Amino acid sequence: MKVRQLYFCIIIILFSQLVYSQSDDFGIWYGFNVDHSLSKKLELNALANIRTFDNASKIEEAFLEGGVSYKFNKYLSTAGSYRITENLEDDSEYHIRHKWFADVKGTLPLENFSFSARFMFQVQTKTFYENEADKIPDYHGRIKLKALYKIPEFPVNPYLSIESFFVLFENSERLIDKNRFTLGFEYKIAKKHAVEAEYIFERDFLPHISDIHIVAISYNLKF
Repeated sequence: MKVRQLYFCIIIILFSQLVYSQSDDFGIWYGFNVDHSLSKKLELNALANIRTFDNASKIEEAFLEGGVSYKFNKYLSTAGSYRITENLEDDSEYHIRHKWFADVKGTLPLENFSFSARFMFQVQTKTFYENEADKIPDYHGRIKLKALYKIPEFPVNPYLSIESFFVLFENSERLIDKNRFTLGFEYKIAKKHAVEAEYIFERDFLPHISDIHIVAISYNLKF
């Protein structure tokens, strides 16, 4: 009963965000993810991603990311990664951005469900400067809550998640400057191969409210 209530609350929150949408856009994200286990607890991660916007007609960014994750036990894990991005800036040219991530994640398996909560610390630096403030690294915290259901003897695992972004170490007009709501599923093609499809609704509050509806498609390889 509690699980149904959780899903219902997430859907209500997503619907309320859509109702108050002021400006909409649509994008498609294409991803390729690779995870390689070095041991039962240590894993290497790599991914490539292309993200579009303006009704999927333009590429907003393309990036490569690599990192490592460590699982203390089935309940607690941590990870760190680095991302290099070609990002479309205000001069209509692509410029490099650097991002570093560190996170800690708690997971609670419950019968066929898996509930998780993750806190991520993110640092971004730019190489394109419009003003002096752009030279200062951007620090963000991210909190993500996720509920996944593993269908017994079936290769599809559906999930829901909510993620909030908030500025760290500086004053901001809002406590939360971006929310991301995701409904998705993973389909296992084989033991090491899977495809993943998501619908993402993302609301950015600053400098003004702007929304984007995203379809994300990725291919996942684990070995």
